[in-house]
Amino acid sequence: RSPHDTADCISGLAAFAAGAPLGTVPAHSRKRGGLEAAYQETPMVRTLARATLFVLAGLLLATPASAQIVQSLQFGVGGFFPRGIDSRVSGDVLVANLNQPVIQDAPFDEPVTASLAFDMDDFKGWTLFGEWNIAFGDRLERGIGASYYSQKVDSRYRDLEHGLRPSQPDIEQEIGLRVLPLTTVVRFMPFGGPSNFQPYFGAGMGILNYRYSEIGEFVDPVTFEIFPGHFTKSGTTVGPLVLGGLRMPIGGDIYALTFEGRYQWGSADSGGAANEFLGDKIDLGGGSISFGFLVRF
Repeated sequence: RSPHDTADCISGLAAFAAGAPLGTVPAHSRKRGGLEAAYQETPMVRTLARATLFVLAGLLLATPASAQIVQSLQFGVGGFFPRGIDSRVSGDVLVANLNQPVIQDAPFDEPVTASLAFDMDDFKGWTLFGEWNIAFGDRLERGIGASYYSQKVDSRYRDLEHGLRPSQPDIEQEIGLRVLPLTTVVRFMPFGGPSNFQPYFGAGMGILNYRYSEIGEFVDPVTFEIFPGHFTKSGTTVGPLVLGGLRMPIGGDIYALTFEGRYQWGSADSGGAANEFLGDKIDLGGGSISFGFLVRF
């Protein structure tokens, strides 16, 4: 990497951080058949993105052009923990599913809603990941990686039942969420080396490819008719992330076991009522932990 390459990279990051807009990636609309913006920036996400890029720029400037370059591959498994109900983005579809208002003039003896019943903790799930890293000396490393998360959760109407099916009264659905992050990160190792225990921290940006679905039986809140439905939304959005971890060598400086924690931010449009969803947003943020194996070459 030459000083000119670093300068070009820094100027690009600085231009964005100064206010250049993030690009949007078109997503297919199930009903409209057209193109919709899959990502709308919020002040919080934009502020985090700018802060992340300033950190990346600072770390790049701190890297001497003559530093020894060592590459490594790491892969492993972990878990993803989506943000809880109380901390999700405003308008999130999962929050809306759980908190529908009372249906006015419903032909029942007591108030009812069209709210669904499911446990948000059931969206916690396993992940797989892989990453390619380039280290410049013992203190700075850049990485490009990808991971995979997919979880399906059973749901039912909380207040409504199937009147013509007493043996199986629940009106059930399956809610699915899949996220495939493609990330670029910078890690800083304050002390230690490849042959020692090596803690680190860092930051980066992620391109989050996602698919959200609701499949099963649904109730028209006006006529109370039950109908089958298959509603999906997929697309791509971006968001910042922070990380920290520890590497533990195995008999030298070639192999190591890794432990890492991350937190990512990101949200996208669900399409709202046009896509038959009760919320306008899909929150893709949350924390993750991973355990892996690393090999240097």
